[in-house]
Amino acid sequence: MTKNNPFCEITPELEHLSELSAKCSVIDPELYSKYDVKRGLRDINGKGVLVGLTEISDVCSTKIVDGVSQPADGELYYRGYNVKDIIAGIDENSHFGFEECTYLLLFGSLPTKDELKEFTNMLSKYRTLPTSFVRDIIMKAPSRDMMNTLARSVLTLYSYDDRADDISLPNVLRQCLQLISLFPLLSVYGYQAYKHYHDGASLFIHPPKEEYSTAENILHILRADSKFTPLEAKLLDTALILHMEHGGGNNSTFTTHLVSSSGTDTYSAIAASLGSLKGPKHGGANIKVVKMFDDMKKQVKDWSNEDEIADYLTKLLHKEAFDHAGLIYGMGHAVYSLSDPRAVIFRSFVEKLSEEKGYEKEFKLYATVERLAPEIIAKERKIYKGVSPNVDFYSGFAYSMLGLPVELYTPIFAIARISGWSAHRLEEVAHSGKIMRPAYKNVGERKAYVPMEER
Repeated sequence: MTKNNPFCEITPELEHLSELSAKCSVIDPELYSKYDVKRGLRDINGKGVLVGLTEISDVCSTKIVDGVSQPADGELYYRGYNVKDIIAGIDENSHFGFEECTYLLLFGSLPTKDELKEFTNMLSKYRTLPTSFVRDIIMKAPSRDMMNTLARSVLTLYSYDDRADDISLPNVLRQCLQLISLFPLLSVYGYQAYKHYHDGASLFIHPPKEEYSTAENILHILRADSKFTPLEAKLLDTALILHMEHGGGNNSTFTTHLVSSSGTDTYSAIAASLGSLKGPKHGGANIKVVKMFDDMKKQVKDWSNEDEIADYLTKLLHKEAFDHAGLIYGMGHAVYSLSDPRAVIFRSFVEKLSEEKGYEKEFKLYATVERLAPEIIAKERKIYKGVSPNVDFYSGFAYSMLGLPVELYTPIFAIARISGWSAHRLEEVAHSGKIMRPAYKNVGERKAYVPMEER
């Protein structure tokens, strides 16, 4: 498509100008040390630069022993409650854990049975798109990337909101609740439109069901027959809980705070966060894991041979396999060292689904890589903290077992994280702080102006 589209052509003139741009964009890496600049807003140990305060969630990866900070198994807290305890406390037959945790993040306390029922009813009422929105917006020029489709839909909803620029707390809450409710529809309908117009697939648009949870509705509107098992809904509900919030410092949530601090509208702030989450270094990581394993399955003849698996992992690190990036995707995290609690919690649900779906062999391969990869990485590279599987390691595999298309992997992340973004936007709006303006030090030289005829 790019070759036949002059609008997308990379001309020799553009190539030349890009070389000029690259040449003037190079900064001596030693200057970062000279001026004590924390690249990526992190120090050499991966600890983030403190830029704000929050009460919404806490990401813990260390413990204090004899007054000294030491690596520890990771813990994740939502409003002070350990996520592990929250998930364990949700009835095994309930698929409304995501809604319960959304209430917790937004309002600071676990809901009673009546409060949860009232809240889910409110979300259900908001789960209705404006008249003709599907036909006029989602069906027109569908994008091959669902994150772009989702962002476009969010920005377009601004035009349907008579109070779009009102950033009073009640109105921002109303907008956030509507977006939380609508994200599944915007994502899945966008995918259905793309598959129909680009791949010739049958087009079906199922309306959501009032009595269904977010997880159940995703499976309902995605599948042609609308059918799913209780375990499938439970696993997806658990995935949404584990992805919905991860502290204020992750890239997309920090974007929410950053953009909200300017006083802009909710739709613009959330669209900016979507742009951040789309990045393969953030929300698209589980896609890389799945593709890496697809390549591994082709290259490793005997999935039970640990020596053969170890050899492949070593080739990954040596840039001799898969995408030659030198990475074992799904291993390691910016904050966690010994373990990612989300991966630990999710693993048991994934194992159960693999048994229900007949994917035991694939799960065993994942489990073997989970065990071998940290040892191989430690042998090959100097690391400043431990390496363990992150939540993306198993999430892509889980989504593939659910039959979710790869195009929806990152939107599923967004469907979950919109709850966290909403809580952080409300927090930013509530305390009405200053507009964020971090500093950049200019290290370029001063130059005397040169008249045109002398250049």
